[in-house]
Amino acid sequence: MPILEYTCEDCGTAFEKLVRRSDPNGVACPSCGQQHLKQEYSTFAARATGGESSSAPQMGGCPAGMCQTPGMCGRNN
Repeated sequence: MPILEYTCEDCGTAFEKLVRRSDPNGVACPSCGQQHLKQEYSTFAARATGGESSSAPQMGGCPAGMCQTPGMCGRNN
């Protein structure tokens, strides 16, 4: 189920909605209840770092960062 972004053409409200393809009622504006909507392009944010982060797992460490004894959980062989 994708999260889609809409703008109401009646009142101008911008909102996101988790949409099921099989929903027979469609999507309505949460402010005015109208279905005159324009689907917007979704955007996302990406974050990159230039160096090593202190929160990154170290070589041989547990990927979840929870193991006190490396190798005991079987995830870091």
